[in-house]
Amino acid sequence: MSHKNVTGNTASQADLDAFRELQQLAYRAAGDVADTLEPGVTEREAARRVREHLEERGVQDWFHTPFAWFGDRTAFRGFRTPLQFFPTNRRLEEGMPFILDCAPVRDGYVADIGYSGYLGRNPLHDRLMDDLRAHRRLIVEQVREGRTLQDVYRAVDALVREQGYDNRHQVYPGRVIAHQVGKVESRLPRAVVAGFGIRSLQTLFGDLVVERMHHRSPLWADGDISAHPATPGMWAVEPHIGFRDMGVKFEEILVVTSDDAYWLDDDLPHVNRWARSSPATAGTGKETATA
Repeated sequence: MSHKNVTGNTASQADLDAFRELQQLAYRAAGDVADTLEPGVTEREAARRVREHLEERGVQDWFHTPFAWFGDRTAFRGFRTPLQFFPTNRRLEEGMPFILDCAPVRDGYVADIGYSGYLGRNPLHDRLMDDLRAHRRLIVEQVREGRTLQDVYRAVDALVREQGYDNRHQVYPGRVIAHQVGKVESRLPRAVVAGFGIRSLQTLFGDLVVERMHHRSPLWADGDISAHPATPGMWAVEPHIGFRDMGVKFEEILVVTSDDAYWLDDDLPHVNRWARSSPATAGTGKETATA
C-alpha cells in the first residue's frame, strides 16, 4: 500500500481535475438527494440514497460511507460515542435542518464533503449559513500566512464565539476540524468496516505514523498534535458551527503547497449561495461575514 501525497507543487493537472471532479460528484449527489427528501424520511434512508446515487456513478470505495443527521443531531447535541454519528431512524419534519456527509473513493481519488440544508423554510438556518462563509476566508488566509494548524483552529473558535455560536467540530473524534486526503493505492480488498473503508483507513493510519515521526500530523485539531503549519497536500476541512439545536457546516478540499494555499473549487453549493447574495465577495479567500 502506498499513499500519493498530492500537492499543488507536484500534482499533475489531471490529478487536481480528478479530485475536483469527484468532489463535484459528491456535492451533486448530496444536492440531488436533498431535493428528494420528504417529511417522514429517516436518516438511514437519506444516507442510503446518497450511497446508491454515487455507486451508480462509478464510486468504488469509501473513506466513510454516507452520514445523515436531522434536527438537533445536526449540532451533535448529546453525542458521547462514535456510534451516535451513524444514521438513525430519526425522521425528517417540516422546517427541520439536515446535514448530508459522504466521502467517496473513485479510481483511488478521495473526496469528503458536507452539505447543509433544511426542509421547507428555516430563516435561522439561512443566518447560520451566511455567517459560515467568514470561516472559509479565515482558514485559507491563516494557512497562507504559515500559522500553525493549532493557531488556525483557535482563530476559528474565536470567530465562532464572536458570532454568538459554538464550535461543533470539537465533538468529532479527536476534536478534528480537518484531515489530509490523497490518492489511495492499496492491495487490500475493498471492504467497509463500521462505516469506513479499510483501504483509506490503512492510508490514514500509515500517514499518522509517518507524520508523527516528523512531529507532524495528518489530523488537524486544537492540541499539540497540530502545533505545526499545514503540511503540503490536500486537506478536507469542515468548520461546523452550532446554535442551540441547529448545526451547519461545509466540507471541501483545501490545497496546500510549500508557498500557498487555495480552495480546490469555488463552484460548490455553499460558495454559489454566497455569490448570489454578495457577488463581489464570493470566491476563494474573499468572503466576509454578514451581521
